[in-house]
Amino acid sequence: MATAELAVAMPAVLLVLALALSALTAAVDQIRCVDAARVAVRLMARGEGEGAALAAGRAVAPKQAVLTVETGPTEVRVSVTAPAPWALRWLGADGRPSGSAVAAREDTWPEAVP
Repeated sequence: MATAELAVAMPAVLLVLALALSALTAAVDQIRCVDAARVAVRLMARGEGEGAALAAGRAVAPKQAVLTVETGPTEVRVSVTAPAPWALRWLGADGRPSGSAVAAREDTWPEAVP
């Protein structure tokens, strides 16, 4: 009798485990998106080229993440968005991890105020 109950309960246990692992992956990807945005915006604010900053951001970002850059006369903004983990997408949840960062451009600061 115990094997029959185990056979019935096993799919539910596996589903809960898959959802828990997917939620953990989403949390880690959220942190990685924020870190990637901070790395890229920091490099661009210092005056590095956009290609080098985005390469450094992609090294930190989750796989298949999209990095977007907006530059203004006094600030730089980088946004990172990653796809949701597979189990959450399967359930129809649109909880995509994302992060953004803004920094003042240091290459446009006035030299020195007398």
